[in-house]
Amino acid sequence: MDFKAGEVLYLDKPYEWTSFNLVNRIRYQLCRKLNVKKLKVGHAGTLDPLATGVMIICTGKATKRIEEFQYHTKEYIATLRLGATTPSFDLEKEIDATYPTEHITCEMVEETLKKFIGEIQQVPPAFSACKIDGKRAYDLARKGEEVELKPKLLVIDEIELLECNLPEIKIRVVCSKGTYIRALARDIGEALNSGAHLTGLIRTRIGDVKLDDCMNVDQFAEWLLSL
Repeated sequence: MDFKAGEVLYLDKPYEWTSFNLVNRIRYQLCRKLNVKKLKVGHAGTLDPLATGVMIICTGKATKRIEEFQYHTKEYIATLRLGATTPSFDLEKEIDATYPTEHITCEMVEETLKKFIGEIQQVPPAFSACKIDGKRAYDLARKGEEVELKPKLLVIDEIELLECNLPEIKIRVVCSKGTYIRALARDIGEALNSGAHLTGLIRTRIGDVKLDDCMNVDQFAEWLLSL
């Protein structure tokens, strides 16, 4: 393995780690292994701290391939709680409003999900890395400032209802770059004349790279020692 010339690594991001945390850990371990002070390391596609799953990490000259990987289709397994919203659309923030769910049936959920397949316009979450006048939206949102983001065009290739235990549902989503599954949860809640937020998210695939192809942090450390 030549990490300076460039390697592509597949990692399973741990829960509550930022994508930056994971890149830092991998860089630190590689620098120790190679006995160097610096090494270019980057990731192809941010995952929220409360999400886990596939992260493609590139080293050295392979960091030039990051953009290529970012454009690959992504697959997620998402768990949504209907009938309640949070400002972050996930569990990062406390529930701020509750809505009725008695009118919702599993058949209604199935029909509603179909409306999201294809090209859709999606407003990103205020708690996101999108930039407004050079500042990150989440920095402004955490200060309590008003955040207005413009809708973005994206593509949802597939949505499948995996489990329906109302008020909780589990869905599989195959989508394009730039899709916020938290924002999709918000929009599904609204389409059901209720509310919703994300309670679990796993990225199971980027392009052809599946979760089974990924090492966790401990496995990576052991693998590195064995080289």
